[in-house]
Amino acid sequence: MCGIVGYVGDNKSIEVLLGGLKRLEYRGYDSAGVAVIDADGHLATRKRAGKLQVLVDDLAAHPLGNGATGIGHTRWATHGGPTDVNAHPHLSADGKLALIHNGIIENFSELKQELLDAGAVFSSETDTEVAALLVGREYEATNDLTEALRRVVARLDGAFTLLVMHEDQPGLVVGARRNSPLVIGLGDGENFLGSDVAAFVQFTKRAMAIGQDQIVAIRPDSVEVTDFAGAPVEVEEFEIAWDASASEKGGWSSFMAKEISEEPDAVANTILGRVHDGVVTLSELDPIGDEALADIDRIVIIACGTAAYAGMLGKYAIEQWARIPVEVDLAHEFRYRNPILTSRTLVISISQSGETMDTLMAVKFATAAGARVLSVCNTQGATIPRESDAVVYTHAGPEVAVASTKAFLAQMTALYLIGLHLAKVRGTLAAAEIRENVGELQAIPAKIAEVLAVSQAEIGQLAHWMTDVQSVLFLGRNVGFPVALEGALKLKELAYIHAEGFAAGELKHGPIALIEPGQVVFVIVPSPRDPDSLHPKVVSNIQEIRARGARVIAIAEKGDAAVLPFADEVIPIPLAGTLFEPFLTVVPLHIFGMELAAAKGLDVDQPRNLAKSVTVE
Repeated sequence: MCGIVGYVGDNKSIEVLLGGLKRLEYRGYDSAGVAVIDADGHLATRKRAGKLQVLVDDLAAHPLGNGATGIGHTRWATHGGPTDVNAHPHLSADGKLALIHNGIIENFSELKQELLDAGAVFSSETDTEVAALLVGREYEATNDLTEALRRVVARLDGAFTLLVMHEDQPGLVVGARRNSPLVIGLGDGENFLGSDVAAFVQFTKRAMAIGQDQIVAIRPDSVEVTDFAGAPVEVEEFEIAWDASASEKGGWSSFMAKEISEEPDAVANTILGRVHDGVVTLSELDPIGDEALADIDRIVIIACGTAAYAGMLGKYAIEQWARIPVEVDLAHEFRYRNPILTSRTLVISISQSGETMDTLMAVKFATAAGARVLSVCNTQGATIPRESDAVVYTHAGPEVAVASTKAFLAQMTALYLIGLHLAKVRGTLAAAEIRENVGELQAIPAKIAEVLAVSQAEIGQLAHWMTDVQSVLFLGRNVGFPVALEGALKLKELAYIHAEGFAAGELKHGPIALIEPGQVVFVIVPSPRDPDSLHPKVVSNIQEIRARGARVIAIAEKGDAAVLPFADEVIPIPLAGTLFEPFLTVVPLHIFGMELAAAKGLDVDQPRNLAKSVTVE
């Protein structure tokens, strides 16, 4: 949550700031603002509550004037409501210093009281203004912007990224980070800062990531990184693997529609280069080593939301193939229950952004407890991978819509690859079995494309007649259960209606009381071809709810005649092995959530109250 952009260069600061903030809109926000040092050398700011377009229109009507130095921000309200006054940037007492902030300063109350006692006057309700006044006071004492920020961050508790600039030092922006993302963009005669690389990918593909408790000072021709104590830090450069066009709609009605269309590519690209002659080769796991992987006796997957459901599917695959017990924990609950971890425990974290604060804190806890940590992430240079022993990057490309779709399938793919790699290392699957499963996985992108081609129009029609529905239930068994949870989450996120996902076997244990005439129920039907299939039990569940008046929408394998007499609608999917069915059954649910929200006139890409990356606990 919150977007941050910083720029020093050749007098195009407003262009860079607004372009960067536009590409960061997906992070979620409720106000926006910019500060520049204009051509006359004066600090000028403008900030407005509401969508970024409100600020853009204001600047068009009343230009600030371009400059060589600037910072921009989109805010998600925490301390103080979403108002013009509470929007960032915030200023020092003399109005010459501007500061923006992502995160929460936990000890702001004590610091604010200190400033009030010294006669300070506050204009906002935010914790950020405390930091602005403190840095301004330290700058007056030191006349050194970097040193002033260093003195202040030493006093702050919590999670924060701070960017600061001063009109007496044009061509300089200083940033600091603790438990909140910040990356550097390296240009030619210009440099950038951003909460992620989308902030500056239009201008450069060269980037560096700031580490924990580090400060960066950018000038047009230099970048200097130090730790909070002032010691120089070496930072490794990396190349951004996508360009600005990947973060644009490209003619689609929404980013979510575009990203659902990219689900086949997200799976294919995550497999690419990791399979050779039917064998999975994950060189990314070399830092842990095959010997250590063979010795692990337990896996704990930690994640939140959609990523946790991908983790549940990973559990099914890893346990079946590698014969290792796997637990799935919500990251925000994990460390608070004092879990038992040893050096033989492998903790796998899943985070699209690599900045999810709950997951980051869980990773740090696991590392401190002596466990080995492997991360699954979609974002280069993110914090969680850098805090882990190893990382398997998904290659889904940028995901802008707040509700995750293609990242979910890419995360599943990465976990399945990890499961097959572990099976090879541990000798739990024969080479022929590994090749068979690899072949199934490689066939999935084409099958997803088939689902998209066949079912999109039908699902759109279903959504249009359901615009007045107030509750939808989802049922699944085995690998269908996490898919049911994911389908329900998408409706909650996008359509703002009651939705619940249940393990179908739980029906008789309580949830069947929810069934009444007209109740819409999606049922994930397993393949009847598997000799161990739960297909007959799920068909029995369908009969039970249909007898009580439910409207049943079944997602079932093509040719499954047993379902037809009992379902009101059947959405067919191609044939696939049991473990691979979720790649196909979840796609119609992603489409349905999007189509229902669109039919209700809701913002598909930016659901209310939600941010793409949850960077505070």
